[in-house]
Amino acid sequence: MTHHNLRGVDVQIPRGRLTVVTGVSGSGKSSLVEALDQAVRGAVDGPWRAVSGLEGIERLVEVDDKPIGKNPRSTPGTYAGVWDPIRKLFAEMPDAKVRGYTPSRFSFNVKGGRCETCEGNGVVKLEMSFLPDAYVPCEACGGKRFNRQTLQVGFDVAEGPADGPPPEKPRTLDIHDVLELSVRQALRVFERVPPIRRRLELMNDIGLGYLKLGQPSPTLSGGESQRIKLVNHLVGRGQPHLVVVLDEPSIGLHMSDVPKLLEVVHRLVDAGATVVVVEHNPDVMREADWIIDLGPGPGEAGGEICYQGPYDGLVGAAGSRTGRWLAAHADNDDAAPAAGATRKKAGKRGAAGGAAKKAATGTRSARARRSRGGEPGR
Repeated sequence: MTHHNLRGVDVQIPRGRLTVVTGVSGSGKSSLVEALDQAVRGAVDGPWRAVSGLEGIERLVEVDDKPIGKNPRSTPGTYAGVWDPIRKLFAEMPDAKVRGYTPSRFSFNVKGGRCETCEGNGVVKLEMSFLPDAYVPCEACGGKRFNRQTLQVGFDVAEGPADGPPPEKPRTLDIHDVLELSVRQALRVFERVPPIRRRLELMNDIGLGYLKLGQPSPTLSGGESQRIKLVNHLVGRGQPHLVVVLDEPSIGLHMSDVPKLLEVVHRLVDAGATVVVVEHNPDVMREADWIIDLGPGPGEAGGEICYQGPYDGLVGAAGSRTGRWLAAHADNDDAAPAAGATRKKAGKRGAAGGAAKKAATGTRSARARRSRGGEPGR
């Protein structure tokens, strides 16, 4: 394949595995992902001589850290698909049926149940002539997004918030109260509603339990936005038709959040998806089933494959800057492993220690996943 600064490279990407693409900036990583996207889309005039192994692959999705929405009506609850079943649940309440309300009544994106003064945003924009626009709470609805009639429909909850003791008597939540719940609190409130619980569990499992369902998406960090996007791909049980590409997902994440990100990636792979991660983080590299290291330098000095294969072989790869750096810091890595040890780390310990670790955590190594067989696709 020849594309931009990639010159005559022969690339192998295993299906149903985690591939990490490494290399210095400008070595051709983005060009490789671009060519992969063209191949999956079925381009007939791509920058390759031949491509094989794409049978059954239907689409490629790139998951980046860009905001999930540009206005306050976009929230974690709406993007992750939690809000639709919640609206349907409220439409089944007795007060809603008596009034003839449908699920659309509990949407802040359409007229009817929302506050028309702020159009369901909960805030009103003040345009400033020489300064950035400012937002203030809507005076008509008090920031609750919905009109008074809609807020009169309630959902009785027998339990209190997740971080407090149950109340002596049930409390009633209106639709705005639900928006103010954190994911962790909502999981307890809706634990007996499977369509809602499933997605809330996924959000909580990937470390987003603290987010409010109605938090405006423009206020989310890049890492939060990226993990919310991944929830939609985790909902399906089997994903053998899917290729997921993540571009440096660990940027901006605290070191304690990296294992949470890796857990999400592993769940995608376990569901059958082919995951390609462009990354510089050594902890992410160690989790890979397959490494593609590009270089040796940037621009015209790059565009070559310095190494492709399992992680263990990267350290000794001749001409790889990544391999040399990992070799120089190998002792430090062994002496101080990252917090929240990842799956592959568990597999590298002694037989007895590794078995104990796996039994305690329920995780399995990347090497174990590779043993399921299958040659990399070209």
